[in-house]
Amino acid sequence: MDDFPADLNLPGENMQDANAPGICEGYLMKRRKWPLKGWHRRYFVLDKGILRYSKNQHDFSKGKMHGSLDVSLAVMSVNKKARRIDLDAGDILYHMKVSHCIHYDAIKLIFSDYLHVCLCFTQSGSGRSLSFRAPSVADSAAEYFDACDELMCASSSEMSDESGLSDGSSNSEPDEYRASLSKAPPKLNTIKNTGRRTTLPAVCPDNSHVGLMTILYNNIGKDLSRVSMPAALNEPVCLLQRLCEELEYSDLLDTANHTDDPYQRMVYIAAFAISGYATAQYRNRYKPFNPVLGETFECIREDRGFRYISEQVSHHPPISACHAESDNFNFWQDQRWKNKFWGKSLEIMPTGMVNVTLKKYGDHYEWNKVVTCIHNVLSQQRYLEHYGEVIIRNLKSSVCTCKITFVKARYWGSDGSKNEVQGQVLDETGNVVHRFGGFWHEGIFCDTLPNPQCIWKPNPQPKNYMLYYGFSSFAIEMNELTPDLKPLLPPTDTRLRPDQRLLEEGKIEETDKKKDEVEENQRERRKILAKRGEEHIPRFFRKTLDAAGREVWLYNGTYWKIRENPGFVNVKNLELW
Repeated sequence: MDDFPADLNLPGENMQDANAPGICEGYLMKRRKWPLKGWHRRYFVLDKGILRYSKNQHDFSKGKMHGSLDVSLAVMSVNKKARRIDLDAGDILYHMKVSHCIHYDAIKLIFSDYLHVCLCFTQSGSGRSLSFRAPSVADSAAEYFDACDELMCASSSEMSDESGLSDGSSNSEPDEYRASLSKAPPKLNTIKNTGRRTTLPAVCPDNSHVGLMTILYNNIGKDLSRVSMPAALNEPVCLLQRLCEELEYSDLLDTANHTDDPYQRMVYIAAFAISGYATAQYRNRYKPFNPVLGETFECIREDRGFRYISEQVSHHPPISACHAESDNFNFWQDQRWKNKFWGKSLEIMPTGMVNVTLKKYGDHYEWNKVVTCIHNVLSQQRYLEHYGEVIIRNLKSSVCTCKITFVKARYWGSDGSKNEVQGQVLDETGNVVHRFGGFWHEGIFCDTLPNPQCIWKPNPQPKNYMLYYGFSSFAIEMNELTPDLKPLLPPTDTRLRPDQRLLEEGKIEETDKKKDEVEENQRERRKILAKRGEEHIPRFFRKTLDAAGREVWLYNGTYWKIRENPGFVNVKNLELW
């Protein structure tokens, strides 16, 4: 690939010309459209700041465009060592690669002529050197040099190839799916009176004044999980609780455990895998708290028949492990999040596998997660999107597999395909047994079951939900601390975390101060362990290798035993805050 010629026709040989270039055209390497891998040769034309591309020059001459991008609206991220140029226009993201450094430098300068950057050009030798200042909140864009590439996802399915961006070649029929959902029978899952709270103590704060642009620009190329954010950007739950939110529709696992047909059983497992993304629909203005090392969270839901425990088992890299059990299933995962800020969008790439076992059949299902992208991250008009491919396998049987596609919204046309999901259950020979589809925020319909039906719809949002961080009823209940529960919890439980509790009560200034204290205490504990030559040992999870040789964290079976006898109040516990 590196030897592939980048034969871009440059306008003139003297790159000292400071004027914007004329028409530039030629071939570059472009990161393949998801879900394929690697790079392919594409024909690009840059004319008056509009970058268009086709498969080849002949297609371009015939008007067969694969996509276009206004470079003047984009932010350029570059990596000279890898000869990478990434253009982020908010809802469009192009990854390009140039084979030779001389071409790379020239093409980078051509693009920069159209960018609204903090750039000063000075004459130097046979070319132009670049100098730049730190961006301010008023700056609309900037050029970023040698942004770190190590955060790009390298999981089993390479979900982030071309960042999952589709060029609009979907074969879906979203209007038919939506019509099917609208005609669906009454909801399978209805909100029940759980006796838990139905609102939060205080409404969410206005964070429009927070200089998010400056924070992000000052941390280009860094893992944002290590960056301390102002409390006004947080929501009063942590990542350990967000993992528990994936169990809101655990009734799908109960149904799967009572479904004899293995292909139909896989349909319900797939619906459960999709349902975990529904909470993101209204959660684009705030971020969850990052758990401190050793922080825990338990959730007992008699009404849903499961109990859940999670623990932050690693700080660098941040890893959250969780385990849930019921009469019908076991659920566990350990998740670590990598992220990449492209200038106008932020990609969050979870690694690690989700696992579910069904007790009646002995099935063990395993699947990956897709990329979540926050578009227009620097404005109040930001929105979330999931894209990529999920592969579900039953490790105990090869009878069937499942492939789920979270479709990237097309750049042109209506919003009818936004948040679209397509899925197939395949037999051992690769033949399609079941098809299903819909939208991860509206529901999933399967037309190949004996009785075609809606197999999942999200619960309706509670009253005034946008005043309370966009939380679902399940999320509102998450951080509730009742008098009878408090003495049973270990002091490391998230509900006892003071800064998160202050935020829930609407005390923003106090939250910032306490958040700094909690984080400083964590740094001090780490220093003390380092001086002793010791490492933190997680309390309720152990590190091991799975059958594929991957590092995983599994529940060690001790939490509920200690809780019952002798009780956490009677044993030594970590002091985190």
